[in-house]
This record gives sequence, C-alpha cells and structure tokens, in this order.
Amino acid sequence: MDLETVMSELEALGKERSKKMYISNGAHEPVFGVATGAMKPIAKKIKKDQALAEELYATGNYDAMYFAGIIADPKEMTEADFERWIEAAYFYMLSDYVVAVTLSESDIAQEVADKWIESGEELKMSAGWSCYCWLLGNRKDEAFSETKLAGMLQKVKDTIHDAPERTKSSMNNFVTTVGVSYVPLHEQALQTAKEIGPVEMVREGKKNSILKAAEDIEKQMEKGRIGFKRKYVRC
Repeated sequence: MDLETVMSELEALGKERSKKMYISNGAHEPVFGVATGAMKPIAKKIKKDQALAEELYATGNYDAMYFAGIIADPKEMTEADFERWIEAAYFYMLSDYVVAVTLSESDIAQEVADKWIESGEELKMSAGWSCYCWLLGNRKDEAFSETKLAGMLQKVKDTIHDAPERTKSSMNNFVTTVGVSYVPLHEQALQTAKEIGPVEMVREGKKNSILKAAEDIEKQMEKGRIGFKRKYVRC
C-alpha cells in the first residue's frame, strides 16, 4: 500500500463524533476522526512498514500519525528518528500513545526516555515517563534496575506537584505502574503514592482532574493484579 491509498482509506473511516472528541483533547486539523479499532484491518494488510510509517507521520494528520505508530518498526528506528517524532508530537495523545508506545518496543527505549525525562519540556517529559509505564507493563522485572526505578520514584515524589500539567499525569501513572507491574518495588511505590497524595491536574477548557495513585494501586491489589504484565504494547 502507498501513502495515497492509506490516506484515502483512513479518510473513508473518519467519523465526526470521533473527530470532535480528538479535537476536544487537543488534536487540530488535519484530522479525520478514525476510531483506533477501525484501523486494525488496514494494519493487518500492511503489518510493519517503516518507510510508509515515516511518510504517514510526516503528513501532520492526527489519524495518519497514529496509524504510523501501529505499522512502524521500532527496531529500525534510531534515536534521531524518535527525536523527530517527539518534536512533531504536538499534544499528549501523540506523545504518550504513539511516540512513547513505539519507543517502548525499541532496544533504546530506556536510554531515550531517560533523556526526555530530563529535558524540561512538558510533552517530552510526559513521553519519557509514559514510555516507562509501557515498558513496566510489558517487560520482565529483570529488564530494569531496581535502584534506578527507586530513584525515579523519589524524583516523582520531590517534583510532581510542580511539574507541567501533562507531565504530572504521566508521573502519577508511573508510580501506579511501578506499584502494580514491578513487584520488587510494589511496597515502595504504594508508600510513595500515599506520601504524594492527590495531584491536581489543570486541563484547559475542562474540569481539573484529581489523580490518586495510591487508590489506583489499592484497587489493583483488591483484584489480585499485582505483577500484571501485558502480552503486547501496541494494538
């Protein structure tokens, strides 16, 4: 499939309701409004195609950029490629659910995510923390340094209340994910979450969100889901 064919197929799948929802979350034109599940049949035909993924991502069309993440081959992507993608990710649904997800399936995931966390840029930091969430929820505990993750929990505790809004959400998710999916630091993550307390996230044009990592971890404990890992990261 070439770029023109995929764009035509995506446009045909667009729905006004989905488009309005994406725009209310921060997407801007061009956007078709394709439900992510509706992309699966096209993705099955293509499987992985990094060259096509790059073309789609470069269109600036939200749906095309999202679909690029589905068919990308993260093992073929370099750090420079991920930098290019994160620079073009103009709102959190791209930074956290396209770029961070794609990065999490690469061999350089932690290395790149670490740099983004230290960048001081809201969406880069958000993507870095989100990448760790995707990693922790999928890779075996042995793939991580316990000391490093403990240090990251401390960093969240020290800085989350002063972090940019989108980064707050990803940092909060990180604490929850460590508490649920990384057994060696389950207790420490829960304690950290309790010490942090509720985190208020200001959302433009919407009601503020109150994030409660401790409650989220405890809910998963009640369901017996501590140690949960996903089989796949991408849909």
